[in-house]
Amino acid sequence: MKNPFFKKKKNIKINDILILLNLKKQKVNYPVNDIKELETAKKNDIAFFNSIKYLELIKKTKSRIVITNKKFTHVIPSKIKVIEVENVLLAISYVTSLFYPNSINDNFDFDVSRINKNNFKKSRFGENVLIGRNVKIGKNCSIGHNTIIESNVSIGNDCNIGNNVVIKNSIIGNNTNILDGAIIGKKGFGFFPDKKKNIRYPHIGAVIIGKNVEIGCNNTIDRGSLSNTVIGDGTFLDNQVHIAHNVKIGKNCIITGQVGFAGSSSIGNKVMIGGQSGISGHIKIGDNVQIGGGSGVIKNIPSNSKVMGYPAKNIRNFLKDNKLND
Repeated sequence: MKNPFFKKKKNIKINDILILLNLKKQKVNYPVNDIKELETAKKNDIAFFNSIKYLELIKKTKSRIVITNKKFTHVIPSKIKVIEVENVLLAISYVTSLFYPNSINDNFDFDVSRINKNNFKKSRFGENVLIGRNVKIGKNCSIGHNTIIESNVSIGNDCNIGNNVVIKNSIIGNNTNILDGAIIGKKGFGFFPDKKKNIRYPHIGAVIIGKNVEIGCNNTIDRGSLSNTVIGDGTFLDNQVHIAHNVKIGKNCIITGQVGFAGSSSIGNKVMIGGQSGISGHIKIGDNVQIGGGSGVIKNIPSNSKVMGYPAKNIRNFLKDNKLND
């Protein structure tokens, strides 16, 4: 799918990237189409590899150009051109900004204006609603007071959007409820400490929210960095839940208040998470998992597990350990 929210710079070639990274140019200066993650990259896209946990992905990727560190070059398939750098994520930050120059900013959309209700006759709007360009709003929707929907956002049919909501860089399915104060589609908290200052990581992904979803009051859902942040069909989020960039939450999950998801965590279907739990980044939680309130999840959890505590462990072991400590 073409990115509807960030305009990509055209005619970028491999030597443009090498010069940007202070590396030696090569004789054959071929075009590079885009920057992608390993699993979505195509032949002419550039990707990156910075952890051995993604070994299976590097074996299967269609990309023929990968940025990586010296310690990983021995596992890169020979068909892939390796661009070797000291700091992979910092290099990717620079390259992403090259392709998408405006992605580092998260400024207010100055193209928004007061709603022209004649353009959306089949939906209802409160006072002081601001709408950007190319916004799509389905039938029978209700948009609350002081809500801002920025350019290119798409909202399905039968949706209810509360008061004081901000939505940008998002695609929202049918029959979804978003309660008061939610902020959806802002950039994530991605940065790298450099020698002189912190470097912001560009976020060119979107937030994709399925159908029949409920987003509680004051939720914050960050857009993805290279991939999208996804909330599956039928999932309910309680108030004050934070979802970081690239998080994937499956279908029919129940997430209670003040749960926090760090970036790139993956949550299966029908997962239940108790209040004030924390989910570390880049981990996978299987289907039908139940996590007790106040837990800290720092490693993968297989399907059909019940866990609790910090670090989260099998709930029987947790109860046994705490009984012994009484």
